[in-house]
Amino acid sequence: MRHLMNPLDFSVEELDRLFDLAGRIEADPARYAHACDGKKLATCFYEPSTRTRLSFEAAMLNLGGQVLGFSDAASSSAAKGESVSDTIRIISCYADICAMRHPKEGAPMVAAERSGIPVINAGDGGHQHPTQTLTDLLTIRSLKKRLGGFTIGLCGDLKFGRTVHSLINALIRYNDIRFIFISPEELKVPDYITDMLTEKKVPYEEVIRLEDCMPELDLLYMTRVQKERFFNEEDYVRLKDFYILDKTKLSAAKEDMLVLHPLPRVNEISVEVDDDPRAVYFRQAQYGVYVRMALILTLLGIEGRV
Repeated sequence: MRHLMNPLDFSVEELDRLFDLAGRIEADPARYAHACDGKKLATCFYEPSTRTRLSFEAAMLNLGGQVLGFSDAASSSAAKGESVSDTIRIISCYADICAMRHPKEGAPMVAAERSGIPVINAGDGGHQHPTQTLTDLLTIRSLKKRLGGFTIGLCGDLKFGRTVHSLINALIRYNDIRFIFISPEELKVPDYITDMLTEKKVPYEEVIRLEDCMPELDLLYMTRVQKERFFNEEDYVRLKDFYILDKTKLSAAKEDMLVLHPLPRVNEISVEVDDDPRAVYFRQAQYGVYVRMALILTLLGIEGRV
């Protein structure tokens, strides 16, 4: 039995096989429409989610399986004080695989240690969001035809953004990656990440203005300033509109640059950008379904039977 807690739980070679499977699913979804007949996915979401939860549910339903679970801690026995360990033991009696989101870092790992079924970390606090990272990698690989040989700008909340932290850790395993971190001082990428990049001799640069680096970028990964990660309203209000990508800023970018965003968007990308062919964040959400379908098949050990 295998779990997914961190993007690094899969080797580069295993990720290649996972992405190849996702590509086959995209090309021929009908072939996989009954791959999970009789299987159940439990979605245990202790904090709100639209994309991740519905993407997991769509993935399982597309595979012919069924879904059960809860979308809020208040509607589960956690509201009565039940521990994550006890919850997953119960869920293991009802389902074949579980996707768990939790506001506390490490909670899905605790669940995995007690679980009788594969557990997928669907986001734990500001720590990791591995299936979003798999989505990001598949999007880049599918649209750029490579994972490596590019400069990527990561913009916005780089301090609390778990999607950013996971993506950096995943990308450093590929060749010729250069990072440009674009954030205000208060939301800059944590020291442990820049220390790691320095140790591994991965080039990076830190800037404040998006305009200063736009022409250099092959990929721009935008993130929202997350109100739920702030300790006070004043800091959030001061920083929430620090970066807004609009047509004027985008005009300085390369013709083949891609704009990604894990979503939800608040106002950090103007809606006028949506029609630009370089804006691929809605296609990115679709790739998230394909990669979660591939992951479910892989963790259930049935990918080779289809």
